[in-house]
Amino acid sequence: MTIKEAKEQIKNTVTAYLTKGANGRYMIPPQKQRPVFLMGPPGIGKTAIMEQIASELGIGLLSYSMTHHTRQSALGLPLIKKAVYGGEEYDISEYTMSEIISSVYRMIESSGIKNGILFLDEINCVSETLTPIMLQFLQYKVFGMHEVPAGWIVVTAGNPPEYNRSVREFDIATWDRLKRIDVEPSFEAWKEFAYLSGVHPAIMTYLELKPGNFYKVETTVDGKSFITARGWDDLSRMIELYEMHGITVDGRLTAQYIQNRRIAQDFAVYYDLYKKYRSSYQIGDILDGNADKTLKTRAAAAKFDERYALLGMLLDAVMGEMRKDMLTDDLLVKLLGILKSYKAALAADPACDAVKTLADLRRKTEDEYKSRMRAKSLSEEEQDMFTTLLDILYKEILAAKAAPMREFAAVKADFDGRVREYDESVKRTSAHTRNMFLFAEEVYKGGQELIILVTELTTNPMSARFLGRYRIEEYLRISEQLMFHKRNVEILQEITELELN
Repeated sequence: MTIKEAKEQIKNTVTAYLTKGANGRYMIPPQKQRPVFLMGPPGIGKTAIMEQIASELGIGLLSYSMTHHTRQSALGLPLIKKAVYGGEEYDISEYTMSEIISSVYRMIESSGIKNGILFLDEINCVSETLTPIMLQFLQYKVFGMHEVPAGWIVVTAGNPPEYNRSVREFDIATWDRLKRIDVEPSFEAWKEFAYLSGVHPAIMTYLELKPGNFYKVETTVDGKSFITARGWDDLSRMIELYEMHGITVDGRLTAQYIQNRRIAQDFAVYYDLYKKYRSSYQIGDILDGNADKTLKTRAAAAKFDERYALLGMLLDAVMGEMRKDMLTDDLLVKLLGILKSYKAALAADPACDAVKTLADLRRKTEDEYKSRMRAKSLSEEEQDMFTTLLDILYKEILAAKAAPMREFAAVKADFDGRVREYDESVKRTSAHTRNMFLFAEEVYKGGQELIILVTELTTNPMSARFLGRYRIEEYLRISEQLMFHKRNVEILQEITELELN
């Protein structure tokens, strides 16, 4: 299955394992909760989906690479203790708590979040001395004398033998106690993650043109040659920083992340072309509806790779605006909830200190932020949201101080102003989206470019959410036409199959 499908499988498993009955006990007892084993090649996003699952479920996450652990750190250190049996005193050996198990308890204590995921990567590549302990752990979720706390789900991951010579095969008894999920690399599945994390549009358009270059592992005369999803993601971040500082992006940089000489150089050449297209096409003019005739003529006559680059730049601009609007929407919803609590507190006690009440709500929000940060259950977007929210609340406290007896009115005025700014941004984004479709319709005369625009906007979760909330006639009209065309093709295919039968 794809990494996206694997994410849903694991998320569903965690939800099921954390379900309690009317008696307050887990419906699947912890000792019967099979650890998940995620088997797949390196660099396809196994760790990334664990972070997403923890964030979406609001639970903790602890990640360990087991190749970095020794027998002592996993099992604990031996202790000599006294015990009495049959009236005789004996020296017996026990073990201190495992570093891994103790980390779970420390996270519970520091964050207050009692449920979580213990993610152990490269589980089938541990050292020979650690192998028996790991097999015991997979079967019983116990390191030495200490078990994983109830409410913490064990998810493990490993690479198939063809990707790592250190892999140790599990026996049938071990496999029979695991919930195994096999994952294969898929560009289409990765795209959703790429859009959410803002992967550079040059990479996205390049891989759309050459999806076979997304993931590849080869053995050559010079040794291993490979490309992974992790490599593309890390390269994207570096390109953005290079562009920010005016540093040249060339084949020497791409080869540091795309460890296949031919493809690293191929992408470097494409990136140079992409830069040329970006400087010669006035994307802002197109989105504002001011594209001149010369630009339209050039776009209509362009070869497919240039057309695709242009579409990528347009989509990147529009989807970036949609993403910003949806993140602002999340922020305003969270802020509205806090202000409703503020209003209710003032109504319940009109004599209360209004500024202190708001400050207490900000402190509560900050405590939530710190708790979830300690639990590592916040995505980057959520971290940004919390820091922005805390800054807004601080400004609203200052506004409340400056308006004695009218504290809530001052705070509400600030919130209303932010809502107006958001509404203006949504109108601007909607107008840019309409102009993008009108430009494509005029220039490409109903060609496959329109299919690309609709497909990519639908694939991106943020833009799909925006389009689901705000009606844009041009998108809906073209989308419906494409759906009608698709259904006609399906009907013709069904008729052909009936005739063949």
